[in-house]
Amino acid sequence: MPDSSRRAGGGRVVVAGASGLIGRALVESLRADGVEVTTLVRRPAEAPHEVEWLTSGEPLDPAVLEGADAVIGLNGASIGRFPWTPAYKNTLLWSRITPTRALARAVRELGTDAPHFVSASAVGYYGSAPGARLSEDAPRGESFLADLCGEWEAAAFGAGADAAVTVVRTAPVVHADGVLKPLLLLTRVGASGPIGRGTQVWPWISLDDEVRAIRHVVDARLTGPVNLSGPTRATANDLGFALAVRMNRPYLLRAPVWGMKLVLGPDATEALLTTDAYVVPDALESSGFSFTHPTVEAAVATAVPAAS
Repeated sequence: MPDSSRRAGGGRVVVAGASGLIGRALVESLRADGVEVTTLVRRPAEAPHEVEWLTSGEPLDPAVLEGADAVIGLNGASIGRFPWTPAYKNTLLWSRITPTRALARAVRELGTDAPHFVSASAVGYYGSAPGARLSEDAPRGESFLADLCGEWEAAAFGAGADAAVTVVRTAPVVHADGVLKPLLLLTRVGASGPIGRGTQVWPWISLDDEVRAIRHVVDARLTGPVNLSGPTRATANDLGFALAVRMNRPYLLRAPVWGMKLVLGPDATEALLTTDAYVVPDALESSGFSFTHPTVEAAVATAVPAAS
């Protein structure tokens, strides 16, 4: 099996969505290893490695992808912006489906010369499934986010039956600009505590392992759905308490579900905060991937400086 930690230089990768948290870290990692990276940007190109797209209504020129080892699509408006109004739900959908369809079309037109297409998805695909162990063959759940992920993945597989396509179902990233962002302020002021009952299982992954896992998917030529989620089961309380300990703050004040629904809206609350989903990275681990941060406590310790 390919070693997910190998540092092979050379080659070229095209990245869409390179300005986001994961995209920035991925591009930095690839370039540090001597990989040529072409980024697709929704503004006039300002550097030789940039290509403008999705601004003129014209399809992406397949020639942009020619000769690349992989094209990685990470586009999508933040699901961490609340509330999810009807207008913002449309934004969440458009910002994922439109770029993915554009990439899939270009891949399809290249035929056998097309690069490996790695498209983002999310563990929200599974919805809430208390007590279940959710490997890649688990069925799609029932929620707005699950439906969104289903359409997102269908757009990626529109690249055609002959294309090498992977959909990476990413868990919330344990980072100050990821899942920790709304929790850091509450913890800092001593207002953190269980969210709802607090015992719901939350999928998670560190930013470092997220980037390493995407690169492993490319190196190992994994196709189909791949869960990008930490290997150790963690509850909402596990994450919240680890953060409180790291910041030397209390973890006492329970956030009631009705209050979260009032402030954030029912879709966001149920999809992100009260969902119960034990998502396991079977495809990654069976292909030889090992995690740098195997527990949520380790991921928090890497993402947040210890209180002095």
